[in-house]
Amino acid sequence: MTKSRTEMMVDRLRDLQTSTPDIEASAVVSVDGLIMASSLPADVEEDRVSAMSAAMLSLGERIASELGRGMLDQVYIRGDQGYVILMSVGEEAVLTALARTDAKLGLVFLDMRRAVDDLVRLV
Repeated sequence: MTKSRTEMMVDRLRDLQTSTPDIEASAVVSVDGLIMASSLPADVEEDRVSAMSAAMLSLGERIASELGRGMLDQVYIRGDQGYVILMSVGEEAVLTALARTDAKLGLVFLDMRRAVDDLVRLV
């Protein structure tokens, strides 16, 4: 039986988290704020993650544009308990990842870019 796009996206998110243990959770969210695929812990609300991801993406794009920084590549937020990292997946979606406080960000960014390259074909 052939897998759906959503199943393939979820598989890719799980692969990302397996290959990069610093990433604790991830999701693909539409620019409208709807979850397209997720690999989130049970205690994390999908709707909250999707709405906030879309809002941050929109704000990041506006800031980058209005301050003459070009197209938005990524947004990351550092809190005292870890990172929230967003990367555009084409024009219609964003990859959101939650990473540990001691994450090796260079490796996280690299692996997220590789995931984006795969996910852009599925969105």
